[in-house]
Amino acid sequence: MKATDDGLALHRGYFPPRAQAGLLAEVMAVAARAPFFRPHIPGSGRPFSVLMTCAGPLGWVADVSGYRYRRAHPVRATAWPPIPMSLLRLWQAVTDYPAPPECCLVNLYRPGARMGLHQDKDEEAMDAPVVSLSLGDMATFRVRLEGERRSRSWRLCSGDVVVMGGAARRSFHGVDRIFAGSSGLLGRRGGRINVTLRRVTLP
Repeated sequence: MKATDDGLALHRGYFPPRAQAGLLAEVMAVAARAPFFRPHIPGSGRPFSVLMTCAGPLGWVADVSGYRYRRAHPVRATAWPPIPMSLLRLWQAVTDYPAPPECCLVNLYRPGARMGLHQDKDEEAMDAPVVSLSLGDMATFRVRLEGERRSRSWRLCSGDVVVMGGAARRSFHGVDRIFAGSSGLLGRRGGRINVTLRRVTLP
């Protein structure tokens, strides 16, 4: 699927299986230095069903105080690891943005986890697209453009890449379901990893 008029693009099978294994190894190396943590919904303090970690100069966190970017891991208080070069090359290949991403958010979905519809709007650089990579189990990805009532959904497979630019940059999006066991990439426990690349500050 090429980019639509609203700036949404889905690249099916962008990374073949061998490349997916290499990407997973790089992502898990990030998690070894900056372990997965469980964010909490501001106000209520209710825990997310996904685990998260980050790479890059800035990491996105959520807790009772709010949603924001930090330069350090919320538990270890250490700087985030650098974004792997393979992911920086992905950004260069699928976007025309003149500056690199500053946050590589890694979400780990175990069977039963989901993500409600939400907007990515904590960034200054709202002109920069958001690039999303799927690894592991298949998932139902839902998108609703700002100002529209109807949503659309796709089943994302391991190696698929979604780019949300233009009007789609402000879309509401989320994950309705994980199809446990649909991929063996993450081992016997299964699960899905979503890698999201974002530019936070204006160049």
